[in-house]
Amino acid sequence: MAKSTDSETLSKHIRDSMRDDILSGRWAPGEKLQLAALSKHYQTSSTVIREALTRLVGDRLVLLKPNRGFFVPTLSLAELKDINELRCRSEEFGIGLAIERGDLAWESELIAAHHTLERTPYRDASDAQLTEAWNHAHQVFHAKLLEACGVPVLIDLCSTLSDLSQLYGRWAGNATRYTKRDIAREHRDILNAALQRDAKAASRLIREHYEITLNAILKSGIDDGTAQHGNAPAKV
Repeated sequence: MAKSTDSETLSKHIRDSMRDDILSGRWAPGEKLQLAALSKHYQTSSTVIREALTRLVGDRLVLLKPNRGFFVPTLSLAELKDINELRCRSEEFGIGLAIERGDLAWESELIAAHHTLERTPYRDASDAQLTEAWNHAHQVFHAKLLEACGVPVLIDLCSTLSDLSQLYGRWAGNATRYTKRDIAREHRDILNAALQRDAKAASRLIREHYEITLNAILKSGIDDGTAQHGNAPAKV
């Protein structure tokens, strides 16, 4: 039993590490993920690597091409818009249920998640990229917003869409940096709407929050060819 538990823990650790590396832009969209190179990088067996990649295929963060191997997926701008729309609709529905079902404990945890997000440094020392700590706090805050909905399938879907959004966010480079947005205020407004149990306002604010980033990417002048080669990571 102990060996089985250790194996599962290792597998999850490698999968989580690989997921983080894909989302941070370690490999370009469309790049092949070589088993031997990955085994060396993560210092584990090819069996563990293959299992992690297979799990990530299920999360849509890795693409399996028959007889060719595993690849980082690429997305077209048309898919980008579809993903964003599905994300908006899913989270609009989810926040409505969360506001209806959430209790005082949920409110307290939501406030705590927002506090962490607001106090976490936004950009790195070079002011060129968002910090990994902020990206993590951002995802935790948005996940906490939906947590009280009590629908695991919906929560999993929204998590997958969030990851996919991060994948295409790197295409934009710094495109979203000059939108004159006040992202801290956007999060405060969403939080306040949730705490006031105003589902209509919370839904509208979440959609606006995501569409600001989407529109910045679409207006940045990148095309599908540029996207497939990737730019500096830019999380959304």
